[in-house]
Amino acid sequence: MDEPDTTAILPEEEEMSTDASSGRKAESGDRNPGRPPFACPRFVSVEPVLFLSMFSLVLQVPLCTQYLWDRIGEDIGYNGTKQGGGCGNTSADVDPLQKEVETSTAHWNLYINLGGFAVGLLTVTFLGSWSDVAGRRPVLIIPCLGLAIQAAVYLLVMYLKLPVAYFLIGRVLSGLSGDFNTVLAGCFAYVADTSDRSSRTFKVAVLEACLGLAGMLASIIGGQWRRAQGYINPFWLVLATNVAAALYAYLFVVESVPSDPSAKLLTTRHHKAVFRLYSTGGETSEGGKIFQRYKLWLYTLCFFLVVTVHLGSRELFVLYELSTPLCWGPALIGYGSAAQHLTYLTSLLGLKVMQRCLADSWVALVGLASNIAGLAVISVATTTELMFTGYGLSFLFMTATPVIRSNLSKLVGPSEQGALFATVSCVEGLCSLVASGLFNSLYPATLHFMKGFPFLFAAILLLIPAGIIGILECQDRRTDNRESTTS
Repeated sequence: MDEPDTTAILPEEEEMSTDASSGRKAESGDRNPGRPPFACPRFVSVEPVLFLSMFSLVLQVPLCTQYLWDRIGEDIGYNGTKQGGGCGNTSADVDPLQKEVETSTAHWNLYINLGGFAVGLLTVTFLGSWSDVAGRRPVLIIPCLGLAIQAAVYLLVMYLKLPVAYFLIGRVLSGLSGDFNTVLAGCFAYVADTSDRSSRTFKVAVLEACLGLAGMLASIIGGQWRRAQGYINPFWLVLATNVAAALYAYLFVVESVPSDPSAKLLTTRHHKAVFRLYSTGGETSEGGKIFQRYKLWLYTLCFFLVVTVHLGSRELFVLYELSTPLCWGPALIGYGSAAQHLTYLTSLLGLKVMQRCLADSWVALVGLASNIAGLAVISVATTTELMFTGYGLSFLFMTATPVIRSNLSKLVGPSEQGALFATVSCVEGLCSLVASGLFNSLYPATLHFMKGFPFLFAAILLLIPAGIIGILECQDRRTDNRESTTS
């Protein structure tokens, strides 16, 4: 029972008789139609899909925020510069027009994201659970195409200088296809299909590191490119990378579960599977015990809080850096975002090292402490040096999410992985919705007394998952000690 789902197709464990063009055993071909035209490179599976999708997302988000800032500023007649001149580290009152631009940009970010996330929250529930019977490949291809359509709509808005409200159309179309959250769900479910319990945490962390590497490269490229050529040319790269991700998934990714081409997408079966999982609790093979369902709920709450803080603070970094007193330009914004995403790689390295002497839960607590320290410093950052110090202190902040994802996966049986990751995808969509609404509303509301208050608030929120994870780990240790004593 410690092995992954026996129905999963593990490319790395195929025998020599495996059909090389399909990457799967010949006898499973009838059960798993839709073979990729080419075999996936060895030791690589869905990582390129996640890398390309994340690259396009990180390239797009700051460009979109800066476009909104400039476009709204142009509409209301704000001519303040972001480097010296009208923006500096002074104690004078902030230009009322700048405050209006900040507030309007934050609100439009909120409206655009609410539109996409609200639709995506419904779609990802169907797509995530549907992949358990229809296969993982479709839920990798469909959302990538939706993200490409969104980029095309954004390009149209920029070329024709349409009102920024038209960005909503692109976000809603992307939400209907499942949005980036479905790409995440498909990739992490794929890893759960093709890994055993002992290696799962690190393999999940590798996917998280792909997110960081893609984000770091996109941040550097986007900042420099935006300064040199404006918004439109970088957005063509956003469109191209999403199309490339969909093509890679179609051409190279080997299906990891037996797929049923007749599986229905719009059915209540997907919701019932999630309900059964969280109402009865998942089964684990460790000693034949049944884990109490409250652990599923508590780990899901931890995941919700950690991801909400991550997404919410990330949305505000560009706004915080653009305005007084930091007054960063496109290049510094790119370097700052690169520093933030570099922590994905340092977190992967830290997780690998700490796993040698610490249990996964204690590794997660170290990561949360790193994140809290970084956010606390950023909340009071008034200089470039202090801002980068905050990024530096967060160098282990991404060790928490792979541990939580892995722990959730280990709490359920092999046949429940699809329902679990459908739920995690839904929660991640809810995180985006709550983060966008909460932090984009909190930022303008607290400008008058503490500009960095949302980051301080985020640091305080992280104390909750830290306490939950610590308590659950202590309970597990006591239970194990008691059982070893009685035996």
